[in-house]
Amino acid sequence: MMARRIPSILPDLTFEEALETTKIHSIAGVLLKDIPLITKRPFRSPHHTISSSSLVGGGKIPKPGEISLAHNGVLFLDELPEFNKNTLEVLRGPLEDGIINISRVNASLTYPCNFMFVASMNPCPCGYFGSKDKECTCSTTSIEKYMGKISGPLLDRIDIQIEVSPVKYQKLEAEERAESSEAIKERVNKARKIQQQRYKEVGIYANSQLTPKLVNKYCKLDKESKEILKSAFERLGLSARAHGRILKVARTIADLDGKENINSSHIAEAIQYRSLDKKYWKN
Repeated sequence: MMARRIPSILPDLTFEEALETTKIHSIAGVLLKDIPLITKRPFRSPHHTISSSSLVGGGKIPKPGEISLAHNGVLFLDELPEFNKNTLEVLRGPLEDGIINISRVNASLTYPCNFMFVASMNPCPCGYFGSKDKECTCSTTSIEKYMGKISGPLLDRIDIQIEVSPVKYQKLEAEERAESSEAIKERVNKARKIQQQRYKEVGIYANSQLTPKLVNKYCKLDKESKEILKSAFERLGLSARAHGRILKVARTIADLDGKENINSSHIAEAIQYRSLDKKYWKN
């Protein structure tokens, strides 16, 4: 339910993004006749039985797959371990590069696939491993096999990892109003405008597009923040890729907070989003 609402808080599509998204859907033959121009960010949620070629694209005449149909939008994979492991592994390159190259005898094509990857999963087959309310009935072997479908390199490419506890009945019945999507989107659009202004001279428009060289330039840390990141890096055994991604997330948190510079609270929050894999994936 949360995943389906993510497009409602993402920045508005620019005209260029709308054209590019519409072209991809037209090539794939899925553009609706009554919608000549796609103006809302796509949301794609393929079933776990999907094949690798359907996910990344293919066929005798290579067509865009789900990752390209999610370009400029969201690709949501529900119950991630239920997907074929080989199918999941093909996501690693596209998540890193934002493009997918498809080579066939008849043609070799490159499609864009700059999407937000969102996934959900239970901690074990029965869903109660680590629960305080109900006992897990799974064996250690079955849990390891279940979690083992998600490789370390794929986890490393997921910037934010959140553990969600079951919602209590009292919470569901509470009359407290949550923040609306419109209010959240307003903050997101402000942060995107800040990024567009910051990067107008380097040809990008979002923190996620920062190269290692640009990360060093635009994600500078003060002494306290550096110490926090160093401590987390050593304690959690983070990779070089994770280091760069933490800085990008911290830069985004600072933008949403309306701060020009990254401070210790921003870097600490970004680090918290990288610790879940160390809890459930020990190696």
